[in-house]
Amino acid sequence: MASASFWDKAARKYAARPVPSETAYQETLARTRNYLSAQDHLLEIGCGTGSTALLLAPFVAKITATDISGAMLEIAEAKREAGTPANIRFLQVPAMKPLADAPFDAICAFSILHLLDDLPASLDHLYGQLKPGGYLISKTACIGEMNRAIPVVIRVMQMFKKAPFVNSFTVGELEKSIARAGFELVETGYFGKNRSARFVVARRPA
Repeated sequence: MASASFWDKAARKYAARPVPSETAYQETLARTRNYLSAQDHLLEIGCGTGSTALLLAPFVAKITATDISGAMLEIAEAKREAGTPANIRFLQVPAMKPLADAPFDAICAFSILHLLDDLPASLDHLYGQLKPGGYLISKTACIGEMNRAIPVVIRVMQMFKKAPFVNSFTVGELEKSIARAGFELVETGYFGKNRSARFVVARRPA
């Protein structure tokens, strides 16, 4: 997994970069909201600059949003103060750190699972952080579905410290790993034209 310093350096450019597909992003948010309730304590790992947490805040009781990058979270806090949602707490911790508030009603993991070193171990950890009956909601880049040149480009960029660690797996491998961790797959699919970013909702059995 990339160090905090990598994301600290990338934070301002990341924050300024537009969403690749606003339509797909809004569809992702809409589908996510279907699995949340007003009483939920939601955990978002890899929250970045906080945009998604802020948009989901009105639909849950509270959100704990974590990221490894202090610079990302400084931007997130500035956004929170501008919008004054009182039910979000931002924490600078690694994605796989056990949290005292666990178990959570739901966990969001958007654009983060492919950045973690060990997918099976990460899914086992998230399973343990969820209440029985709780949902893991993710949208994950499946590098194994992309053009074969993409991993080569990523490796070259990594040599120059222009790209983080990226875990390569296919959609099938992702969904099998989720099932092996004990989750029940509830919904899978795509939004927009990107057929490598897989939306998955999985449930920890009650």
